[in-house]
Amino acid sequence: MADRWFEIASADHFWVRRRFEVLRRLDDEVVPDAMQIAEIGCGHGLLQRQVEDHYGREVTGFDLNEYALKRNLSNRSRLCCYDIRQQLPELHQSFDLIFLFDVLEHLPDETQFLNAVLYHLGPRGKLIINVPAGQWAFSAYDTAAGHIRRYSIAKLREVVKRSNLQIQSWTYWGLPLVPTLAIRKLWLSGLHDQSKVISSGFDSRSPVINHMLSLLSRCEPLPQKWLGTSLMAILQRSATTS
Repeated sequence: MADRWFEIASADHFWVRRRFEVLRRLDDEVVPDAMQIAEIGCGHGLLQRQVEDHYGREVTGFDLNEYALKRNLSNRSRLCCYDIRQQLPELHQSFDLIFLFDVLEHLPDETQFLNAVLYHLGPRGKLIINVPAGQWAFSAYDTAAGHIRRYSIAKLREVVKRSNLQIQSWTYWGLPLVPTLAIRKLWLSGLHDQSKVISSGFDSRSPVINHMLSLLSRCEPLPQKWLGTSLMAILQRSATTS
């Protein structure tokens, strides 16, 4: 993720708050039931802090972006500048819940990365993934943010199946925000400064607009299978590999 994104994204940003609400609505028992929790690609710790505050749980954070790690907002969770492809023996199957939020879309080889993630996940562990949805919405913002692709549920199923994973539950989310993605795609088409693209594409600009977008984003049933700006899924190993 571009460093500029870490400067804009805050715990009060409507999208960050809505993403956590979606997690809770999808399955509010998965976090309390986990013994050891990790987040791969934790960045500056927005999800870690949300889990700490709401569930009272620590989330070990892994990332390679030192800029983000130095600004991490978590209160008590462990932080590690660590490439999961190193697959350290002491971390083998150490976690029974791993978050992979808004990471997969950045990776050229999804299967290789998912296999490295699974090295760290216990045999009966769960993986929760969030990705941007709708390849039709791919825009200058995605390019500036380092996205390679956006996902449909069919595409995500295809990707995770290659790593012997199955989707336990899932939802599109952000349905009321779909028109804003279409507008953003047109609005940013003429911009070339990557920092300005990130700012224009993600910054909610004022507390009033942020509050309005927060209210708008909640105007959808969850889970829903129709359309959205993002896609969240809970995964586990296929029965044949458990």
